[in-house]
Amino acid sequence: MALSLDIALTHLAARKRQTLVSVLGVAMGVGFFVAMSAMMQGFQQDFVNKIVDNTPYIVVKDEFRTPPRQPAQIAHADGAIKLHGVKPRDEIRGIKRAGQIVKVLQDWPGVAAASPTLEGQLFLRYGGKEVSVSAIGIEPDKERRVTKIEKDIAEGSLDALKTTNNGVIVGAGVARKLGAQMHSIVTAVSPKGVILRMKIVGLIRTGIVQIDDSQAYLLLKKAQILQQRINVANRIRIKTLDLNRAHAIARQIEARYDYKAESWEEANSGVFGVFVIQNAVMYSTTGAILIVACFGIFNVISTVIFEKTRDIAILKSIGFEAGDIRRIFLFEGLAVGLIGSVFGCALGFGLTHLLGTIEFEIKAMVENKGFILKWSVWHYAIASAMAIVSAVLAAYIPARRAAGVNPVSIIRGAA
Repeated sequence: MALSLDIALTHLAARKRQTLVSVLGVAMGVGFFVAMSAMMQGFQQDFVNKIVDNTPYIVVKDEFRTPPRQPAQIAHADGAIKLHGVKPRDEIRGIKRAGQIVKVLQDWPGVAAASPTLEGQLFLRYGGKEVSVSAIGIEPDKERRVTKIEKDIAEGSLDALKTTNNGVIVGAGVARKLGAQMHSIVTAVSPKGVILRMKIVGLIRTGIVQIDDSQAYLLLKKAQILQQRINVANRIRIKTLDLNRAHAIARQIEARYDYKAESWEEANSGVFGVFVIQNAVMYSTTGAILIVACFGIFNVISTVIFEKTRDIAILKSIGFEAGDIRRIFLFEGLAVGLIGSVFGCALGFGLTHLLGTIEFEIKAMVENKGFILKWSVWHYAIASAMAIVSAVLAAYIPARRAAGVNPVSIIRGAA
């Protein structure tokens, strides 16, 4: 074993330039994988954390996943019936017996808290400016148990909704668009034509652009007055004890009450689809770098075998088995993979640190002032394992060919 390793290292040392190129290829693949993994996973985890903190785990809506069946379809379930142009019935929107459902859900297995809300559009006016917002009517004592809204209130407080007549909490982006600030008096106009003068008692800054630029919170009773929907709730916001069981519990609730129950995963499925594409691009890019490095390893070892054919024949003639010859060249691939992984981890650490020092302001799905990075030892372990396995596989084909050399024909040919 020691002799095989010594021969392998001697071969690599004899071809310094080619060996260096192969090692650098592996190092670049590992380094870029580590840095890109830290950047991608950091952004994704930060986004998910912000979503989880600022939205309920489950939202029960006053709508149905599939439209109700028509009487003709029920009466003639097996009949050859085709319905088209059916006019929907005019119904009063809202969750029926919402208060009773909330009481049941609070004792539901796996549910931590539930809160009724009324969501609708409002126009907020301040001076000559007008902004359309998604207004959410809440009960503050119940809402703070469902979401972490208080943590993101940059100015004011959630309890100010209860102590201020016609108080409203708006996103920081909404206030900026209006040119308003704390304690400004704005005019709220609902699609029903109801008008209320309201006082800004809080500013929310979540870091999620969609929330900060378009949402406002007010008391449930005030929302019901503005929307002319007295004692009506069209959403039930739920927090579960286990974040990962939200989807399963949502299905159970929907099966019992028929109303559409949407988990946070389902609500953000489009964003998670983008994450899948991001990861695919990252793995494809770093994988391509490793493949190029593997061709370099293959080329180095193939060249060594071509040049050392007589040496291989002599080794086999003095007692080296085919497995011993194969092991020598596999050791060469393993050595390149190991050395490249060490330098690659160092490169990845340096690149990640460099990305962390870059400062810029971005406002897209989330608002950040630089790259959000996630440092994890698993990034280094996975990248190194991929590099070492790839290097050994690249060395295996020429190693197997070397093991099949017939020493008699080689020595006779040389003679």
